[in-house]
Amino acid sequence: MERVLGIGGYFIRAADPAALGAWYRDCLGLDPGEEGGWQQEAGTTLFAPFEAGTGYFGSPAQQTMLNFRVRDLDAMLAQLRARGADVADEVEDMPGIGRFGWVTDPEGHRIELWQPA
Repeated sequence: MERVLGIGGYFIRAADPAALGAWYRDCLGLDPGEEGGWQQEAGTTLFAPFEAGTGYFGSPAQQTMLNFRVRDLDAMLAQLRARGADVADEVEDMPGIGRFGWVTDPEGHRIELWQPA
């Protein structure tokens, strides 16, 4: 059986693609360069379907949620707050899995940040 090798891209609708791209670059350090490719660090990527009525993604209109692995969750959340980003107050600690925090991008997409255990 053939299997997928990994995530090849994540595509998101935006009212202002240039501004949203700049936010991801300036606030999260995600700079895909001119060609659009981003070489991420090796690590676990989770795939997990959720119940249709979940509130975990924020707005019920949001059908998927992007999760980024981070080295230092507290430092990332502080950096985002310093840039005026909409950062959730709560942080969740799941023993053996890691710590989680959330930020909402300027177009209302909730993003999960994960510091693996």
